[in-house]
Amino acid sequence: MNKMRDLKISKLTMNIGVGEPGDKLEKAFELLKTVTGANPVKTKSNKRIPKFNVRPGIELGVKVTLRKNFEELLKRLLLAKEYNLKDSSFDDYGNISFGIDEYVHVPGLKYDPKIPMFGFNVTLTLSRAGYRIKDRRLNTAKIPRRHIINKEEAIDFMKNKYGVKIV
Repeated sequence: MNKMRDLKISKLTMNIGVGEPGDKLEKAFELLKTVTGANPVKTKSNKRIPKFNVRPGIELGVKVTLRKNFEELLKRLLLAKEYNLKDSSFDDYGNISFGIDEYVHVPGLKYDPKIPMFGFNVTLTLSRAGYRIKDRRLNTAKIPRRHIINKEEAIDFMKNKYGVKIV
């Protein structure tokens, strides 16, 4: 088998959209910090939506991106979903997204009365060897169509490596 065709998870991203600045945002920040052990960043709005009292520059959510040492966390997150993912969780370019309804469903996390019941989104980005050519500074190039990860390959990867069932 060709090593250039092997799939790997390049990053795991978790985010919580709170919708308003203030105390709720700070508690979401603390929750992501305890779940991942990494420092999250606050995300700002880009658009103006008067109906929701949103204007550009307001902090509305938190996210954290893990590029190393996330295997144990990923297994716990998949266990919270009982290793069942929907077919719609996979996109055409090797990304997998699913949501956790409440943080207490994740094994190892206990209910904290100071933190409200938050859910969060989890996104996995799959890649192959050679994907660096689209991100490097010098001589940036496109990934050939035959090398891009499709939905079926992503589903097979999750089934074989993590034992995920597609519902």
